[in-house]
Amino acid sequence: MTVSVQSAHHRTHSVDRAFLNLERTHPDVRWDAGGVAYLSGPPPSLADFRTYVGMCLARLPMFTTRVDGETRRSRWRPDADFTVERHVHEAVADGPAEWESAMDMALNAPFPPGARWGIWLVHGYAPDEYAVCYRFHHACQDGSAAAQTFRVLLGEGEPSARPVLRAGGRVDLPRRAGLALGLAAKFGFAALAALATRSRGPAASFVPTGDRRLWRGRVPLDSLRRIGTVQGGSAHDAHLAALAGALSAWSAQSGVSLPRISALVPVDARRRDEEQTWGNRCFALPMELPVNPAPGRPGGSSDDDLPLRRLGRVMATTARLRSEPWRQAIQDLVRFMPDRPTEWYMRGVFSPRVTDILATSMPLANEGSLGATQVTGTVLLPLLLPGHLFGVGLSFFGTWAEVSFVTDRGLPLAELLPSLWEQAVGELEEASAPVRTA
Repeated sequence: MTVSVQSAHHRTHSVDRAFLNLERTHPDVRWDAGGVAYLSGPPPSLADFRTYVGMCLARLPMFTTRVDGETRRSRWRPDADFTVERHVHEAVADGPAEWESAMDMALNAPFPPGARWGIWLVHGYAPDEYAVCYRFHHACQDGSAAAQTFRVLLGEGEPSARPVLRAGGRVDLPRRAGLALGLAAKFGFAALAALATRSRGPAASFVPTGDRRLWRGRVPLDSLRRIGTVQGGSAHDAHLAALAGALSAWSAQSGVSLPRISALVPVDARRRDEEQTWGNRCFALPMELPVNPAPGRPGGSSDDDLPLRRLGRVMATTARLRSEPWRQAIQDLVRFMPDRPTEWYMRGVFSPRVTDILATSMPLANEGSLGATQVTGTVLLPLLLPGHLFGVGLSFFGTWAEVSFVTDRGLPLAELLPSLWEQAVGELEEASAPVRTA
């Protein structure tokens, strides 16, 4: 099925160009991310599904483009050879026992030559269930743009809940420039120091196979929001604190020592007037996770208050980044930082000598559908960077907060991570509950 392409041209961003260079210089690395939607109801045929996707592309014009030109002068231009068939595929399971192999195919299948995104219809494992797996090269999109793609393909739902900054005036520019330069120096020098002094992280404890696996868990969204609200933080803070607790428990059971864990946390930096349908407008910050926090107060029960101490440590780190001046500084960095510093910074923070996992989160929608079938759950597919333990994503869909761990098949006891995260959320919720008095 050939789709007529529109004439829009779109200049690549410095973050896009950094990813393009990383792809060129590290062709053996998987630079794709994405998400999976699970639906209830009979699956469509591949032909009908391709027709449906082709109809949606009118609202996603950048999806029918290709990148042209040298990296530093590259632009997204209409692809005259675009076909839906090159981008939309299926992975068929021969009954319930083949579910895992069908999903593995959708997760690990290479893109056809010239394609930078792909959608897999995963079905055959149950008569009234199927999944849609969407993957894209990260040079094309970040998480916010991917969430918009989800809403176009599978129902509108609610828009992304990203914070939008107030319009700033010229009088703010000197202060904004100072904050942006300070932020760049803070994290740039931190990455440089880690590269110079830190030995390889815990991921060296296993031999990667190159095959990715997906593990998922879920808790009621209200649970995370309630934890964050009671403690003066956010649902994302509660997630990161629970992640630290899950990592501590996983380390004890797997035998992988975690003396220190640094998470790479993407931050959306789009301006009010920027589209969300294509390109990267994010800035990734390294953040220490309190897997092994300092003991509690002398004479206190350190085990009882450990979940809240983890949450307190996380909130102390994220509080400044949630403030408007710092979000403005991140936005200014993404908007104005030249190519070479951008690529240097990304290479640094992606290194396993600086960060150990990538942790992202994204509000998706209240609901979704494809024809008469309904979306019942969603998971993110974050980047699994070389040398990292895993990528973890948190998606907010409907009344659920759904966690996903993308791991290499060789990571020991990776299947325990979602249940350990759910358990850590429960411990946080119990610790945060108001004390009842007689």
